[in-house]
Amino acid sequence: MGPSHRLWATVEYDGADFFGFQIQSQERTVQGELERALEQVSGRATRVTGAGRTDRGVHAQGQVISFQAEWRHDLAELHRALNAVLADDVAVLKMGLATKDFHPRFSATCRAYCYTLLNRKWRSPVERRGVWHIAGTLDMARMIEASRCLIGTQDFAAFGRAPQGENTVRRVERTEWRKRDTYLTFDIEANAFLYRMVRSIVGTLVLVGLGQTSLKEFEAILQGRDRSRIRKIAPAQGLCLMRVDYARREGVCGEDFYG
Repeated sequence: MGPSHRLWATVEYDGADFFGFQIQSQERTVQGELERALEQVSGRATRVTGAGRTDRGVHAQGQVISFQAEWRHDLAELHRALNAVLADDVAVLKMGLATKDFHPRFSATCRAYCYTLLNRKWRSPVERRGVWHIAGTLDMARMIEASRCLIGTQDFAAFGRAPQGENTVRRVERTEWRKRDTYLTFDIEANAFLYRMVRSIVGTLVLVGLGQTSLKEFEAILQGRDRSRIRKIAPAQGLCLMRVDYARREGVCGEDFYG
């Protein structure tokens, strides 16, 4: 490796003790932790850009970042050095060279999130940092049926606000509910998401599952594009950014990115 290169990395973190991804002057954030580690190992202040600005308490298994590194040694050594100085609740899983035009957010073609519910009578102290506990019985069939109307390109203004500008149209590619014992997981993939979109969708789907919102009401909320109609936003701890996808075209980033 030469003295300066543009790099990408896939990052995993437990968001419970972070005030979100984006750097803040007075609070601990994922971006701040990564930049601190990069400065410690390289001796230079380094700005990190992320694919998504996850909220306070939201986790990630596949967050993607990029940065310009000042480093004269092997890339594998930088990878090891970063993980050696990073806090225990964040780790760099993969790393590779990126081209000048690669941007972790604007080059992305799809994002995938997973939300986890614990549906049983009593809460779980052990799982409290990673699930939303729902004591009432959830009708999974009703939630599956309601989530089908989310598929496609449409205006999701009822479920979130645009991070920048006013465009609230997004394309949802897939939704899926899965059940394992007392755990329910909701997977959703889209080209991009609005601020708090997934948590607002899950909160409203839970109301459908509890029988407090009808299927017609859920569809009317979506079509009405009125955020004031959202009565429940799922808490942050159940949400995890699973992966960010990019087009497999030459010049975006190296093959290692897709390994």
